[in-house]
Amino acid sequence: MQIVIISGLSGAGKSIALETFEDEGFFCVDNLPLSFVLSFVEKFAEEDDQRNLAIVVDARGFPADLARTDEVFRALRHLPQKTDFVFLDATNEAILQRYRDTRRRHPFYKTHRSLLDTIEYERSLLQPLLEYTDLHIDTSSLSVHDLRAVLKKHLLAEHERRQLFIQIESFGFKNGVPLNSDFVFDARCLTNPHWEPSLRPQTGRDSAVIDYLNDRDDVQAYLKDLEQFFDAWLPKFEQGTRAYLTIAIGCTGGQHRSVYLVEQLARNVAKRYPLIVKHRELHITHSCQTQLEEQ
Repeated sequence: MQIVIISGLSGAGKSIALETFEDEGFFCVDNLPLSFVLSFVEKFAEEDDQRNLAIVVDARGFPADLARTDEVFRALRHLPQKTDFVFLDATNEAILQRYRDTRRRHPFYKTHRSLLDTIEYERSLLQPLLEYTDLHIDTSSLSVHDLRAVLKKHLLAEHERRQLFIQIESFGFKNGVPLNSDFVFDARCLTNPHWEPSLRPQTGRDSAVIDYLNDRDDVQAYLKDLEQFFDAWLPKFEQGTRAYLTIAIGCTGGQHRSVYLVEQLARNVAKRYPLIVKHRELHITHSCQTQLEEQ
């Protein structure tokens, strides 16, 4: 079990951080008063010691609780579970601009105090927490994607990071492009087995069609380009916020060329990512390990 305590200035990215951990399967709690943290963590560990936990603790709940910072964090350090403390910071200018952009009200804003004074006031309240920081992140110049990447890099072990889930689908253009496609590739320019009478009733999953297309230079060049493209760019998509990606490859009828290309591409992609293969016109869906025909 891993415990991540998140704190920092309002507007510095705590909500984004919490969403990031939630996407990675953490149980997440926002705005938990500091005095409740230790008892909550202990109770949670009793009930589910296999699930990771992320908690946002700041000055919004009970600011007076921050006087107990030393007591609570020393106790957290002695827990058997791995505990990390993240503090999200930003310059006053960056926080001011974010509040101007979002037009949200700062939780500590009062009519007799300027927004800049409000930010400084919150900064002073949170000062005791800085002593216990494991990871201090200045988000002033970070995009949402950058912040997510930093958190994943520093706080999630490689084997714990949730992988991008991929579907690779064949289809026939004559029946329309799949609506959920993120990438669409057109294979109608390639040599067509349909014009070989013996291959016409078969599909791109049959050995005779596979052998035929394996010997076609244009098909192999197309496949190589697809493999190189996704080898280069799938890791970039995985680093972002995307959880699912659908790749669609179409030919005229969705029976030969697109089916073949999907099967070949899937073998390469499956070396690193969990995926499902779908042949829309054949009514077949399978993983690369276990084939399951659609009912």
